[in-house]
Amino acid sequence: MAASQIPSPGGHHLEPTFGSVVAPAPHRRAGRSRVGIVLVSLGVIAVAVACVGIQWGANLSYDEAVVAFDETVEQTRASQTQLEAGLAELTTTTDAASRIAAADDGALTDAESSAALTGALDEASATAAEASALIDKNLPLAGEKPVWAWELFGATAVLNADRTAVASQHAAIDSSRTELADASETVDDAGTAAVRSAADAAQAYEAAHVSARNVDILSLRDAAARLAVSDELDTTVADDYAELESAAAAMLVSEQAELAEKQGPFRDARVQAEAFARGLAPGVLLDFDWSAHVNGFGDGDSMGGLATWWHGDPGYATIELSDSVAAYWPGDRSRALIAHEVGHAISVKCRDMYDDSTQESIEAWATAWAISMGYTDAANGTSAYGAPPQSLIDAAAGCR
Repeated sequence: MAASQIPSPGGHHLEPTFGSVVAPAPHRRAGRSRVGIVLVSLGVIAVAVACVGIQWGANLSYDEAVVAFDETVEQTRASQTQLEAGLAELTTTTDAASRIAAADDGALTDAESSAALTGALDEASATAAEASALIDKNLPLAGEKPVWAWELFGATAVLNADRTAVASQHAAIDSSRTELADASETVDDAGTAAVRSAADAAQAYEAAHVSARNVDILSLRDAAARLAVSDELDTTVADDYAELESAAAAMLVSEQAELAEKQGPFRDARVQAEAFARGLAPGVLLDFDWSAHVNGFGDGDSMGGLATWWHGDPGYATIELSDSVAAYWPGDRSRALIAHEVGHAISVKCRDMYDDSTQESIEAWATAWAISMGYTDAANGTSAYGAPPQSLIDAAAGCR
């Protein structure tokens, strides 16, 4: 071994291998690795923070949407309750109006008023149907709150859409409430106008059917008087109108029955005699009954008459006459006898003008009243009851 080849103390000498290069040992940079780790950590934290922010924002948006949704639903539900009350009010009005329309047979209510009422009821029916549909329509619920952001975003969008739909429903309900109020007022006005037109026609109707019985005429008058002061439709007005129409119908029936009783050879004389009696005591309701004998009179040339009267407001009377009164009509005897019976009947207006405590004083009054009217034939009561004193005749002259 050559000296140059003698190894140094404490080491080894290796001959380099042909064609190879011994790479230097790498130098590790510990600082750069730590920076990478920090950056990765910060990125994770940033993502986490972003996720938390998204979650928080989703919760906040949802909560705000729920509050707005609940407020809108609450307001809409309150309006639904008010709409229901308005529908109930309209129903009360239309129920009364419908009864009036159903009872109207054209005898009293004028055609224009009837048509207006029918039209108002038709429109009110359509308005009520629309309101009922809005009342029955269920309002949506918010449901349970989701957990995750993506669920919250979807639920929030649904809530906002539902709130918009409920708000639209609220507007429709408010509009319907106005329409209900208008419909109720229209029906009320039309119904009130209809019943008042019927009440106004009652007097002319009575004058056209004078042969109707007193009780039916009085029912007509009473109902007409109540309807004349009605200012809104209700059950009472509907009842009064039904009574008015019923009385009008009853008047036709009783009038036909009375006219049927007058048929025969004395028909015209009977009608004329009754008109004469009514003319003596205007304003006093008179019924008439005809028969062959009254008070035991009627045979031959005898005549019989009988009056029954009722005090009241107004008073009224029924006069019974024998057929012979019609047979001798329009003779003075017939007129005088009828004047005596009307003297009894008109006492419903002048009760305090004479003594009615005895039958004698009652007959004297009727005779005196006939005389005060200018009917001096003895059939005025003189032949049966004697001549009354002049003072009573003078007093009777004040009863008209």
